[in-house]
Amino acid sequence: MPAKLDDIDRRFLDIAFEEAKAGFDEGGCPIGSVLARGDKLIAQGRNQRVQGGDPIAHGEMDCLRNAGRQKSYKGMTLYTSLSPCMMCSGTIVQFGIERVVVGENQNFGGNEDFLRDRGVEVIVVNDQKCIDLMARFIHEKPELWAEDIAEDEVD
Repeated sequence: MPAKLDDIDRRFLDIAFEEAKAGFDEGGCPIGSVLARGDKLIAQGRNQRVQGGDPIAHGEMDCLRNAGRQKSYKGMTLYTSLSPCMMCSGTIVQFGIERVVVGENQNFGGNEDFLRDRGVEVIVVNDQKCIDLMARFIHEKPELWAEDIAEDEVD
């Protein structure tokens, strides 16, 4: 059953989805992210691997880069349209981000247990828009998806 979100969480997850959609429309991998403290938007970003030729420009990494230097990530939530990979999960832990709202983990089971084991609150929404957009991308561009998740071959 999908998680229930309050209005603030829904608003920021919707922005993360719009970032993912923009990335898809640019020919890239549709993963968007938002960093917020309460109801204040700190930054947003999207996967830029294809657009920028940058192998570590995942959605969460782009968002955090756009946030610039922060004295503390205490009280912040990271919203991401897709469950975070190990690189992004490690960064979440390293920065001490306390809460992550995941749009979906049906197309890619990320590292929720890794995050939870390190004290991060993880909420998986399984938002149908996020699921459908990623499924479309994987279907239309399987080689690009395999590259993004560092798999040598596509099933």
